[in-house]
Amino acid sequence: MRVIGIDPGLRSLGWGVISVSGSRISHVANGQCAGSGTEMAERLLSLHAALTAVLIEHAPDAAAVEQVFVNTNGAGTLKLGQARGIALLVPAQAGLPVGEYAPNTVKKSVVGVGHAAKEQVQHMVRLQLPGVDLSGPDAADALAIAICHAHHLGSAAAMSRATKVRA
Repeated sequence: MRVIGIDPGLRSLGWGVISVSGSRISHVANGQCAGSGTEMAERLLSLHAALTAVLIEHAPDAAAVEQVFVNTNGAGTLKLGQARGIALLVPAQAGLPVGEYAPNTVKKSVVGVGHAAKEQVQHMVRLQLPGVDLSGPDAADALAIAICHAHHLGSAAAMSRATKVRA
């Protein structure tokens, strides 16, 4: 199974694809889609086109997107929410199930601490995906989101098996 993690952003939307086989994960690809254009609609369109191309090229089976945290700048949060809409829309258009995770959940899943620094996340992504060449910090975050989703998928599958055995 292939999982794509998506880290929404208007200037740079990070993405990372991993392969999951049981408890084993391996790196497939990662990158960053640059939002181009001066108008919001142009940026969103360019992100949509670039992310659609990534999904076509790497054919993931599932997607995971980071949830937006609300900060003190309401306008900035709203703009990021629009980029997140693209991050949710593109996989949904491809018929993929989409998981959503809070930033602290992703960090706790990958690093073990919910308030880990970006450098710690990047370090743990490199440890869990040996030989990975990160195309940037947003791609590292996207791979962390994919890893988090893989862990949650594994836990859900184990719970399902355990429930069936008891029934």
